[in-house]
Amino acid sequence: MKGTAQSRFRGCAVFFFSVIAAAPAGAQAPSVEQQVAGALLIAPDSMRAGARVLGWQGGELVEIRKGTNELTCLADDPTTDRFQVACYQQSLEPFMARGRELHKLKLSHTQVDSARLADIKAGRWNMPSTPAALYNMVAPKDSIDANTGFPRGNGTRWYVVYIPYATVASSGFSTAADGSGRPWLMYPGEPWAHLMVTPK
Repeated sequence: MKGTAQSRFRGCAVFFFSVIAAAPAGAQAPSVEQQVAGALLIAPDSMRAGARVLGWQGGELVEIRKGTNELTCLADDPTTDRFQVACYQQSLEPFMARGRELHKLKLSHTQVDSARLADIKAGRWNMPSTPAALYNMVAPKDSIDANTGFPRGNGTRWYVVYIPYATVASSGFSTAADGSGRPWLMYPGEPWAHLMVTPK
């Protein structure tokens, strides 16, 4: 249903809000190897070996593995009460990195959007000129295997395809989620317009 798709989108937003605020210094992050393995759970199989990975060290989100392809993956934040990982196409890096900077300032979602829009209009950085993917996975804390640190099963997965400035007319996609798994368009006409894909 529409509510299900909307709630998954909100989960996506919450994930990106959580990864940009520095974790408390006392938080115990898993080993680099475990963070990398967890972050890659949502990556397409064919892209895992070459993906860049950002993870947690000393309470900060830093690069813990260099990449050789166009995918960046984010490890789970050990301070949150659920397991969340994501991967995105490298052309989205300016958008994602700016979001992390702005959220460190504890700005509201509206303020972050306004700052990003001002950046884009001023030409400080650009959204990708072609479609770009974002892969997301979240799982409740009680589904985490104590031995591996990973969720049992597949968790909840959803996918985003950024198509900057896309509209209903230009893309042919509806802005309504119908619960069928059919892609739908969010923020039509905006620089961060994107398709939501929520598998059933």
